[in-house]
Amino acid sequence: MRDPLWMHAFLAVHIAAGSGAFVLAPLALVTAKGGKAHRLWGKIYFWCMTVVACTALVMALYRPVLFLALVAIFSFYSAFVAYRVLGQKAAWKGEPVVKPLDWIAAVVCFLASAALALLGAVKPVLVQNLAIPAIVFGVIGMRIAGTAVWNFTHPPKTKMFWWYAHLQGMIGSYVAAWTAFCVVTIGPRLHGAWWLWVLPTAIGVPAIIATTAYYKRKFTPRLKPAVP
Repeated sequence: MRDPLWMHAFLAVHIAAGSGAFVLAPLALVTAKGGKAHRLWGKIYFWCMTVVACTALVMALYRPVLFLALVAIFSFYSAFVAYRVLGQKAAWKGEPVVKPLDWIAAVVCFLASAALALLGAVKPVLVQNLAIPAIVFGVIGMRIAGTAVWNFTHPPKTKMFWWYAHLQGMIGSYVAAWTAFCVVTIGPRLHGAWWLWVLPTAIGVPAIIATTAYYKRKFTPRLKPAVP
C-alpha cells in the first residue's frame, strides 16, 4: 500500500527541517555564547527540531511504528528542556519560574521513556525487535525527565545550572538527530545492526560529560593566593 500524498509532504518537511538542524547546530556551537548570532541560530535550530519531532511523531503513528513514535518524544524533550531553561535562570534563587507546560512535557517524556524501556525489556517485538536501543533510550529519557522534575521541586544550588542544562540538552538533541541520520542512510546497508542506533549516543554522552566538566572548571571561582 502506497503512502498518501500528505505523508510524502510530511516527509519532505521532515527532511528539510532535519537538514536545517544539521547545519545550524554547529553554527550555534562555534559562535560566541550569548551573542546575537548564537541566540539566532540556536532559536532556529530549536524550531527545526520541533518540526522534525512533530512530523516524525505523526508519520510514526500513521504507519504505525511505536518505537519511532516513543523515540520522537524522548528526542525532542532534550531540545525542549534546553530551550525552556533559558527562561528559568532565576530558579536558583527559589523564584517560581516553572510553568504547567514544563510539568506536562516532563511527565509525557518520562512516561514515553518508561514505556520504551519496558517494551524493550518485556516485549521487544513491539519496538521493532530493537530491545537494546529501546532500553538505552528509555533509561536516558527517564533520567532527563526525572532530573527536570527534581529541579522543578528543588531549587538548583549553582547559579549557572541553566548553562549546563542548556548545553546538555542541545547537544543531546543533536546526537538524536545524528542517530536518525545514521539509521536512515547507513541502516539499510547493515540490516539488523542494532548498535547503529546507540553508536551516536556512545560518542555523544562522553562529549557532553567532558564539555560540562570543562565549563564547570571554567565557572568555578579561583582562590586568590594568600598575601604574605
